[in-house]
Amino acid sequence: MTAFDSRLLLQSRAELDALKLARFRELLATILPQNQFYAAKLARVSQEIDSLDDIAQWPFTFKEELVEAAATTGTPANLTWPADRYQRFHQTSGTHGRPLPIFDTDDDWAWWMNCWQAIYDRGDVCAGDRVLVASSFGPYVGFWSAFEGALTRGAMAIPTGGMPSLARLELARSLAATVLVATPSYAMHLAEVAQDHKIDTAHLPIRLVIVAGELGGSIPAVRARIGEAWNAEVLDHAGASEVGPWGVGERYGRGRDVIEPWFHAEFLSLETGEAARPGELAELVLTTLGRSGAPVIRYRTGDVVQARYSPDEEIAAGASVWVRLEGGILGRTDDMLVVRGVNIFPGAIDDIVRSFPEVIEYRLTVSTRESLDAISLEIEDRLNAPERVAQELQVRLGLRVEVTTVPIVSLPRFEGKGRRIIDRRQS
Repeated sequence: MTAFDSRLLLQSRAELDALKLARFRELLATILPQNQFYAAKLARVSQEIDSLDDIAQWPFTFKEELVEAAATTGTPANLTWPADRYQRFHQTSGTHGRPLPIFDTDDDWAWWMNCWQAIYDRGDVCAGDRVLVASSFGPYVGFWSAFEGALTRGAMAIPTGGMPSLARLELARSLAATVLVATPSYAMHLAEVAQDHKIDTAHLPIRLVIVAGELGGSIPAVRARIGEAWNAEVLDHAGASEVGPWGVGERYGRGRDVIEPWFHAEFLSLETGEAARPGELAELVLTTLGRSGAPVIRYRTGDVVQARYSPDEEIAAGASVWVRLEGGILGRTDDMLVVRGVNIFPGAIDDIVRSFPEVIEYRLTVSTRESLDAISLEIEDRLNAPERVAQELQVRLGLRVEVTTVPIVSLPRFEGKGRRIIDRRQS
């Protein structure tokens, strides 16, 4: 097991801010002027900063500009070093557009592992644990980093790439896995498969389910369903291939903490585009502190959050000094649906539908009928009572939704990120 980084146990915002500032200055000294992308982007700003607040006037980094450059050259635009210094290739899922290639050096990968230790610390994962990673892996970095993070931890890492769900369950049982890593959708699907094959997941040795890749880990109804199915604690995690594993859930589900020793977070008001007030709905902006081979500075994540900083008295009583995102990620700026003048985030739909234990899976479609928005929801419902779901959606969203029951196992299942909301309106 790697030595624990005592700098993660900072006792005040002042100590944390000093560490972040030092790491940011070190990052700039390392990447400039070699990193042509940021040398050009930062050419017109002063790089002499007294605090990280001074970068608030620096230019943002957008995923679109990285994707566009990579589409032309085949390599990421924000690389610091010649291509032969990079050993690892991954790519984004392409959920919101063209996949983005990601390169990492050995030093960058060591930084990934440091970030993952903070996640495993939060879940009390130790050398005696057996971590089953329920993923087909592929080029997507999230599960690779979880797997190798477990190895770095000294735990047993159990790969399941290419295995069907039942085989993964049998492996979890035969090897007495204690930690499951999966998307929220797939953790629920595995429990569904287990139920169909008379496997009692609540009596397997799994004590912790780490979920990532979707909003579900932050949604109370989804967390409750996963926790009950596996009789386990549910730990949320957040990351992005182009940014890194930047967030870890609060153990009781009250939000996600930004792993601030390795990331600087800013919050832009959705209304004004300026710095958000505490508790205001905002877009999360992140800067990596330590990933020198492929850094991102002031990266617009598109994640909608509400930030909260713990008061000194709470920190003194044991609260984390890291900034907390209340309720985790509430949605995405590019996922928000405007239906009949009402703003709806997919997470709100998930929270309502998953509050009905009898609903196994669902799919929501927004379309246009006679020039008006129409919403329909298909559910796999053991009790065949769609009117109750429709009533709850109308009460909580203020919208009439046509809910119909479809046969069990007729809707898609997802190992990776779920795609349950379809917008068929013409733009």
